[in-house]
Amino acid sequence: MRNETGEQPAGGRRAEDHLAGDLAQAQARRVFLACWGIVVLLKLAIVARLPLFVDEAFYWQEGRHLALAYSDLPGLTAWLTRLGTEVVGSNAFGVRWPFLVLAAALPWLVVRVARLGARVGDDAADATLSVRAWQAGTLAVLLPLAGTLGMLALPDVPLAFATLLCLHAGARLLRRVDAGAALELAIGLAIGALSHYRFIAVIGVGAVALLALPAGRVVLRDARVWVALVLGALAWAPLLLWNLGHGDAGLRFQLVDRHPWHFHLDGLWFVVVQAVITTPLLFAALAHAGWRGWNGHGAPSPVFARYCALLGAVLVLGFCALGFFADDERVSFHWPLAGYFALLPLVPATLAQWPRAWRRATWLLAGAGLAALLAYYIVVSSADMRARFAAAKWYPSNFAGWDTLADAVRSKRAGMPGNTRIVADNFKIGAELGFALDDPRIAVLPHPLNGHHGRAPQLSVWNLLAEDRKQLGAQPLLLVVGASEVRYRDLLSRYHALCDLVGPLPKPQGVSIDHGRQRFLLFAMPAQRAEGPCTTPAMAWIDTPKSGVRVSRDFEVAGWAFKDGVGLARVEVTLDGQVIGVADYGQADPGIAAFWGVSNDPAHPYVAYTAQVRAGAVSPGLHWLGLRLIGRDGSVEEWPQQPLRIVD
Repeated sequence: MRNETGEQPAGGRRAEDHLAGDLAQAQARRVFLACWGIVVLLKLAIVARLPLFVDEAFYWQEGRHLALAYSDLPGLTAWLTRLGTEVVGSNAFGVRWPFLVLAAALPWLVVRVARLGARVGDDAADATLSVRAWQAGTLAVLLPLAGTLGMLALPDVPLAFATLLCLHAGARLLRRVDAGAALELAIGLAIGALSHYRFIAVIGVGAVALLALPAGRVVLRDARVWVALVLGALAWAPLLLWNLGHGDAGLRFQLVDRHPWHFHLDGLWFVVVQAVITTPLLFAALAHAGWRGWNGHGAPSPVFARYCALLGAVLVLGFCALGFFADDERVSFHWPLAGYFALLPLVPATLAQWPRAWRRATWLLAGAGLAALLAYYIVVSSADMRARFAAAKWYPSNFAGWDTLADAVRSKRAGMPGNTRIVADNFKIGAELGFALDDPRIAVLPHPLNGHHGRAPQLSVWNLLAEDRKQLGAQPLLLVVGASEVRYRDLLSRYHALCDLVGPLPKPQGVSIDHGRQRFLLFAMPAQRAEGPCTTPAMAWIDTPKSGVRVSRDFEVAGWAFKDGVGLARVEVTLDGQVIGVADYGQADPGIAAFWGVSNDPAHPYVAYTAQVRAGAVSPGLHWLGLRLIGRDGSVEEWPQQPLRIVD
């Protein structure tokens, strides 16, 4: 209704504003629920088919050896995998479902945190704050790193959960110190301490944030908060006790061994990767939100805005700075995720300052980034699709071929004596085979990977690290070797190291996955160590044609091949797995023996080959060129294939 002057009464305007606010809240909530529900359903559909990542398999193995702490991590990740498999069974979904549940709760926690952005005393948050809280939750769903959490059973999930609990508890304490908020803080600190060493950064930055804020210093004077801090500190006791009992092995790996601790420019790539993995516009929005929050904007409560900005910005900037000095070989792009969670409650208010087109682009690009990561996991979960990308640099080797390997091991072992013991040449194979065969006690040989990933001390604790043949007992062995787990230039040395450990290697049975990109070798070893010169699997290379080139139907193949201990009798050329020619093998190339040094093939230097190949009636397009290497001992080995394109 309007009055005689045509103006709407103030009460009517308030009613319309209230109605509009209710509609906006309902719409924001519906968008959040739709995005959250769709992503959860997609993740459920993918994880049941996604092969177990090697770290997940090791955490499963840790869960089968329950302890308060482990060499690589505190205990919580292993405990969750044990819980999952006890409830659902020893399968990929059983390992992962507890992490999916925790990850599904994260966006709801972001909503709860964002709702605390109201001014102190204004508990009835206005419609705008409620809308922005739901929007922050939606961003937590769409942020690619956050949206895909839980698909793998990794410590980052409970670490993120603990971070958000502490963030929420801190925001509550800044409004009013009470026993409930202190208890929530204690629980968050305990979960974080049981999740990962990296939670120390969250604790340190959280302390800085509280000390930097006048309201935070008031919080730190309350005895209930100190009780929470003490309880949180006690949760580190199992990890500290483990390190004290094992020569600080875990601490040394996490803080010393894995990091070069000298400046390197690869840190620039760390920053670039952050912008890409969070999507560039959302990354800019997070940065802008941090700046505005530090200046007291981004939420009705300036204290809340500064608190979130301090936590988020210092964590993100700190990890980006660390990228210039820390480990640049292993995956580390997920380190700043805790900081992004802290900044998300401030982002909707920041986006409201942007032009509408930029806001839409930010949301769409974030959704596209999440879709791209989900698509990656779909590709990884499909054997056919993985094979198409066998030659790609990003080929997911840590997901590939474990079921095929387990089937081959079962078949090979069935034809060996009943007391045959399976032995893996590195922790990855030991954990993955252990999971597939439901055997957490598979012995592992010394391997650079064991130390590189901090797993060697834990294998020693379990008495599964066999330093020599005698430790494996006087029984037949089925030795499983990952031929693609070391750099090619180090592969021959690895074979000779195996000879030193277990004796000459007999004829191998090859297990080739995805055109040989993932390749394993099975050796049936006798009960007693054999003596004699070191015999190894064959080594080879295709010099011509290069991988991925275009060739006519008639082309030349040239390269070299040898087999230590016995030599090669013949080299055959294959196309798509079918023999299409026999190479002229035995040409001189003295440089091969000089390069490999330890090689003892009796044919040196006559180990080069050439072959004139006629592809015949094969269709034009992508094909896979390989070698079949026949040893003088009767062994037959398929060499990894490389792609080429045949043109008319």
